[in-house]
Formats: sequence, C-alpha cells, structure tokens
Amino acid sequence: MNVEAKRIAERKTVQEIMKIYCHGHHHIRESGNELCPDCEAIAAYADIRIARCPRMAVKTFCSVCPIHCYAKPQRELILTIMRYSGPRMLWHHPLMAIRHILIQWRTRHGLRKREK
Repeated sequence: MNVEAKRIAERKTVQEIMKIYCHGHHHIRESGNELCPDCEAIAAYADIRIARCPRMAVKTFCSVCPIHCYAKPQRELILTIMRYSGPRMLWHHPLMAIRHILIQWRTRHGLRKREK
C-alpha cells in the first residue's frame, strides 16, 4: 500500500472510531453533523497529525511509533476513545477491524522473529 493510500485508510478509521465514541456517549450533535463539536475538534486534530506524520511509510500504528505526534491531553483522550470504540468496530465496521487485527498480528509476529 502506498503512503497516501495508507494515510487515507488511517483517516477513515479514525473518523469511524470517533463516530462510534460520539454516538455511544450520547453527545449532543447539531442537526446534520455526525459528531458533536468536542468530538469534531479531536477528529480534526487527529486528521492534522495523520496528514503530517513523518513515519507514515514505515509505521503500522501510532501506539507503536517512537514519535508521539499528539500532545499529552489529546493522546490520553484518543486512547480513551480507542478503548471504547475499538471493540465495537467489529460490529460496526468488521472489515476495518479485521484489517487492523491482521496488521497488528503481523507487526507483533515480525517483532518476535527479530527478537530470537
């Protein structure tokens, strides 16, 4: 997968994770918007970070990246959102979730091979 396609896929995944979190926490949304203003702000922040990621070509996930692009408060909020939405992705977006699980498995499996 080329870098731009990877960036687009990551943006879509984050957007879907944000929707699940926002809807699950009954945040008040303006008519026509899928996210409340607070969730929209964190989604826009994540989108900017994804767009500017210097390691997009080689990284798998932000959680295993040596560079932390998110400021500490946003990082903690994104982790909370992912903890909530991650398990629910299997129900709402099974293909995205399975893709994520496969990439995570390959990453961990590859790390184990290098350690031996």
